[in-house]
Amino acid sequence: MKRNNKSVMNMVGLVAVVGLLVFSSLSFGEEAYDEEAYGPKAPIVWAKPVKGVAFVHKTHTMDAGLSCEDCHDKIFEMAAGTAEGNADFTMASLYKGKYCGACHDGQMAFASNTRCATCHVGVKGYNRLTGPAPQGKDAGKKH
Repeated sequence: MKRNNKSVMNMVGLVAVVGLLVFSSLSFGEEAYDEEAYGPKAPIVWAKPVKGVAFVHKTHTMDAGLSCEDCHDKIFEMAAGTAEGNADFTMASLYKGKYCGACHDGQMAFASNTRCATCHVGVKGYNRLTGPAPQGKDAGKKH
């Protein structure tokens, strides 16, 4: 009987250690996102050249190791909305190596003409990220 109690206690101890390791990895395994170091946490959602193109700073800075200076101001001006306001902010420009195409050339990062859904989240994705547009009598009114 004593032997069974010892086995049970060993099993409980093992489960406790595994649980502690799992909890620790969940709690402390990922670095907290620092907007000062990695840029805004909220995605940038462009409506031009097509509605529903999302850019996530975390993917490019914290995950890929790029610094803010790698893109600003050589590729993108720091002021929000500047690129979208440029007449040449088009997929054709990306294919020629401008804007996102400076890195998304198929060698440094996946090519701009591949994996379209990675950035193009579509109208549903646009609405999910920015909030649905008002419908009916509230259409056109600001929230």
